[in-house]
Amino acid sequence: MKTPKGQYAWTATVGEKGQIVIPKQAREIFGIKPGDVLLLLGDEKRGIAIPPKGAFAELFGIAFDDRDGDNA
Repeated sequence: MKTPKGQYAWTATVGEKGQIVIPKQAREIFGIKPGDVLLLLGDEKRGIAIPPKGAFAELFGIAFDDRDGDNA
């Protein structure tokens, strides 16, 4: 099955402790290193998503942007 350029699919097996191993190719493509913290987003109907590293920091910055100059 041919996939669109830049789109991938992998499988991971959940271990006894509930851990998964992110496939090597995925770690290389997305620059995931040991010790990195990943955000998992879950929706009971749509499943689990792992946004790109830095996406949470960008969202956090937007959410707490000091637009009115009040640094209380």
